[in-house]
Amino acid sequence: MTNSDNTYGTFNKKTHILSQIDDGSTALTNFTDVETAKSWFYTANALTVFDECCTELQWSVVDGQKLKYTMTFGTKGTPDIAEADDWAGQFNARKTALIDASNWSNNQYTTTESSDHLF
Repeated sequence: MTNSDNTYGTFNKKTHILSQIDDGSTALTNFTDVETAKSWFYTANALTVFDECCTELQWSVVDGQKLKYTMTFGTKGTPDIAEADDWAGQFNARKTALIDASNWSNNQYTTTESSDHLF
């Protein structure tokens, strides 16, 4: 479940579409629901980072084989808080740590940023 830190609004709205890599040797996975798609692309630890750091987050399966998400981040609203300690900064730092530990994704994929947000 996402955090509810929206007292000062939400910021940094981004939408990404994840695509499986088609190497021609194996069939692409067809997803019947969002949870299956999320687990195919991301580790449980990565999904925890999304849930704990994002203030708004919505997922969708696209064309049965892609995963799309839109996220925003609230702010803790404290003027003296370091940017790295706010929600977007925490997301980036924790994501980088998991990538460095080879614990971010379950499978290789490509990412495309989209302006067609889910909310």
